[in-house]
Amino acid sequence: MSEFGSGGLFLADCPARLAVELIADKWTVVVLAGLSEGPVRHGELAGLIGGGISRKVLTQTLRRLESHGLVRRHAYAEAPPRVEYELTPLGATLIDPIHTLTEWARANGEAVLDALETARG
Repeated sequence: MSEFGSGGLFLADCPARLAVELIADKWTVVVLAGLSEGPVRHGELAGLIGGGISRKVLTQTLRRLESHGLVRRHAYAEAPPRVEYELTPLGATLIDPIHTLTEWARANGEAVLDALETARG
């Protein structure tokens, strides 16, 4: 039997399923990892993440993570305005699982690509 049990862990309205759907988003793990070193500004975070994410999608991802309690946005009353993002204590609890997933990807990435090539024939 699976360690996940059969207690309806992933029913549509289950909090566990909602949490998995949040972190399964394409950019969530990358953004959380980028915030793991401490508070950063939007542009700095985009630089840490590297290519592939638009500023609009980064903003949407940060807003979603903020609304779910994983990221805190701090706007400073300065001219020009300055905004920084950081992990909340709840968001910080995801860093160890993200690290574990990253290590798995490093160890098994080639095998996944090989399987994909084999499937494509």
